[in-house]
Amino acid sequence: MSATSQTPADETPHGVGYTLDGGVAVIELRRPSARNALDVSLRAGLIAAVRRVRGDGDLVRAVLLTAEGRHFCVGQDLKEHARALESAPASAFAVLRDEYNPLVAELHALPQPVVAAVEGACVGAGLGLVLCADVRVAGAGARFSTAFTGIGLAPDSGLSRALAQTVGPSRAAALMLLGDRFDAEAAQQWGLVHSVVQDGGAAAEGLTLAKRLAAGPTAAYAEVKALLRADGAPLPVVLEREAAAQERLGTTQDHRAAVRAFLEGRQPSFTGH
Repeated sequence: MSATSQTPADETPHGVGYTLDGGVAVIELRRPSARNALDVSLRAGLIAAVRRVRGDGDLVRAVLLTAEGRHFCVGQDLKEHARALESAPASAFAVLRDEYNPLVAELHALPQPVVAAVEGACVGAGLGLVLCADVRVAGAGARFSTAFTGIGLAPDSGLSRALAQTVGPSRAAALMLLGDRFDAEAAQQWGLVHSVVQDGGAAAEGLTLAKRLAAGPTAAYAEVKALLRADGAPLPVVLEREAAAQERLGTTQDHRAAVRAFLEGRQPSFTGH
């Protein structure tokens, strides 16, 4: 199978679709009847899909995270959570360390650029998943909320860190404490989403951006992501990391071929090597 081939959608028993399309791994939440609420099956399916990205290696040059139906994800399935509180209250929150934390950590650590496409509601852990992406697209009617304090909880899914990094600590504190909903326009103004498109068009726009990234210098993208994860490092450390990244990338075929293409007045072609 080549990096540009397309495979049929793989509908796992967990309600998560995985498709390879032109070097893009499309991961789709498929539980629209429950607004893609994260139950045990959906969480397991997401973890499996993210691990499959790693297993597919060079076949995957970018990732698109999207969802079936009118809503991206309303967070944890509260019906499932309520049953756990009744039947096994002592272990009801083990799901955080056992499932949510590994999912967020593995999604965040992917070297490939990740694009998220959001329609409708994006709430709680759903927002946490979206903030793992590098580029985010939203339909005009998308609406976001942290939601946790509304049920007497603090954030999970890395939301407390990611939201503060994205919109600033003061605004993040207000959004997490008050739990107010905000729309796609505000999300774009605050830097939470890259672009806003017509309702129903987020997935298509997200795929366009993901394919654009898949055609780009993926080795450089991986280095960029690693540098961005060095949040809060002292300036001398950042400068050294940048220099080391430049040196590594300077030995790649992509860099040398792109320099030649620039000097010859033509567009470069990238292979990721």
